[in-house]
Amino acid sequence: MKFKLVSDFKPKGSQPEAIEKLVAGIRKNYNYQTLLGVTGSGKTFTIANVISKVQKPTLVLVHNKTLAAQLYSEFKEFFPENRVEYFVSYYDFYQPESYIPQKDQYIEKDAQINPRIEQMRLAATASLSSRKDVIVVSSVSCIYGIGAPETFRKMGFEITVGQEIPRNKFLRRLIEIQFERNDIELMPGRFRVKGDTIDFIPGYFN
Repeated sequence: MKFKLVSDFKPKGSQPEAIEKLVAGIRKNYNYQTLLGVTGSGKTFTIANVISKVQKPTLVLVHNKTLAAQLYSEFKEFFPENRVEYFVSYYDFYQPESYIPQKDQYIEKDAQINPRIEQMRLAATASLSSRKDVIVVSSVSCIYGIGAPETFRKMGFEITVGQEIPRNKFLRRLIEIQFERNDIELMPGRFRVKGDTIDFIPGYFN
């Protein structure tokens, strides 16, 4: 699917020229370009128009989670028919391992993970591995490897409407990719079996 920008607004003022120059720079493989503008001047809308014209998967890097959440919301409104994903650190709290020599005190590593953000990170990875019309909004703290795409793809499998799969083979495959069977409470990452019916929820579904 192609990027489809949805907005009641049209580029105006200096925006058309900025969009044209940014698009031209991308097509000429410029490594760096700078878009200047005061707060409220429509820079996000300008970039949305650039994305719509160049039709390439886009990574938007910002300096903190607050701005990432704001831009994620804005791009979701501009591209309701495409995948806009949110990829930030899933730690609500993180304390690294440390040692205080003055007190001869060792402090263990401790962390608390936000399950909703973990789901959104999984959704971003799944989108990137399965389609091209993807915008990922991320904080700079997430610039580190999450593994090879091939490894992620091996931890899943694709099913299509009308496809016939032996029941037991399908159940074994779910278990192989870390799904947990629970016939009472169905949650992301779990499946249940009732007669000939198998219900499951991918880990990135809310």
